[in-house]
Amino acid sequence: MKKIKNYCWIFGMILIPSFLLAQTEPQDVAAVDNKFQNYFYESLKQKSIENYDRAIDALQQCKELEPNNAVVYFELGKNYLSQKKYKDAYDNFEKVTQMDPKNRWAWVGMYDVCYATRDYNQSIVIVEKLIEFKEDYKEDLVSLYMNTQQFDKALELINELNDKVGKSDKRELYKAEILKDAKYQSAEKNNLLEQIKKNPKEESNYVALIYLYSQSNQEEKALEIAKKLELAIPTSDWAQVSLFKFHLNNNDGDNAVKAMNIVLPSKKIDPKIKHRMLNEFLIFAKNNPKYETDLDKAISYFDNDKEVKVAKEIGKFYYSKANWDKAIKYFEMHLKNAEDDIETQLLLLQAFTEKQQFDVLSKKADDLSQLFPTQPEFYYYAGLANNQLSSYKKAAEFLETGLDFVIDNAALEINFNIQLGESYNGLGDMKKKEKYFAKANELIKKQKK
Repeated sequence: MKKIKNYCWIFGMILIPSFLLAQTEPQDVAAVDNKFQNYFYESLKQKSIENYDRAIDALQQCKELEPNNAVVYFELGKNYLSQKKYKDAYDNFEKVTQMDPKNRWAWVGMYDVCYATRDYNQSIVIVEKLIEFKEDYKEDLVSLYMNTQQFDKALELINELNDKVGKSDKRELYKAEILKDAKYQSAEKNNLLEQIKKNPKEESNYVALIYLYSQSNQEEKALEIAKKLELAIPTSDWAQVSLFKFHLNNNDGDNAVKAMNIVLPSKKIDPKIKHRMLNEFLIFAKNNPKYETDLDKAISYFDNDKEVKVAKEIGKFYYSKANWDKAIKYFEMHLKNAEDDIETQLLLLQAFTEKQQFDVLSKKADDLSQLFPTQPEFYYYAGLANNQLSSYKKAAEFLETGLDFVIDNAALEINFNIQLGESYNGLGDMKKKEKYFAKANELIKKQKK
């Protein structure tokens, strides 16, 4: 909670009180006057050098001379607050408000004490008084309601302030936190409907209401608001977000694509929403292959996305479904701008293996072994591919080179030895064949222990 700070406690505000004019002798009045002033200015001097005990001593002398002087109690409150003697500070500020209820700065002092001691309930009482002096304190009141979990009051005040002075990031965060609880959503839906009636051109109210309806599984109402938004603001990108979902649910791919192609290039829409739309369209396109070209176009909107590598993730999606052709297509699309992504390179090589495209696998793995000469998996795939192509000598050379780079990877080492056994079997060297197969069996037994 960020509290409004007031830095108006300056010497220029402090008025030396009237002196004891009831005294009949002028010389006596002057004596008391000078005495009070001396003590008072001594207190200011000591406070300025943070010698609060001496400042308080001087102010106590002032209080004896003028026991009904509000300025003395106010200064005492400030000094005690600086010493973190919160009860003494509060009592002196309160004394000022009793003497002068319209002294705003004394109320501020009491608020400072309550804030410092985290007495938020009492802070609310004081801030409600401060609002009479300055409406800005309503911002503090919102935070205090949040701290005391009076969310219904907080929501009501947030909406009031949004209407009067406009939205703020802090209030919107508070509001989002409150609306996580479904019991407050009904009131907010009604508020947003009212706001839409009052100002039909304010896009954010439609968006917030669509979100709330979607969160509570009221898809029909969300769609109704999206259509209202499209009518009120035909250029709204947000309307297309909900319409996209509606079109997909109705198996209307053409209109879903139109909506998607408006949303994806939009700078107004959150990237997370765009990713969700793309994932939904991916599943749709999987069952409706004629829209694959539209999927490729959609992916192009994410080329500069540093958070999520979309083509790679789609490749993984098809890989998990054993759709090797599409997995290869999207992995290669990703690798055009990310050649050093080892994980994707290996997934691509495995996809070629599953497709039994050993000539392509051989060339690709050979190139990668030269590009990444210490990466053993690339030698392994080159050896495997050449074994399948009956190029046993070449396979053995790749495998023996790559085996030297295998460190703490038993599974990979087993596969290297099996492929080396296959290479020497093809070459007719039974001794080496048995050597590598025996080594593979030994490593397998170790893994089972």
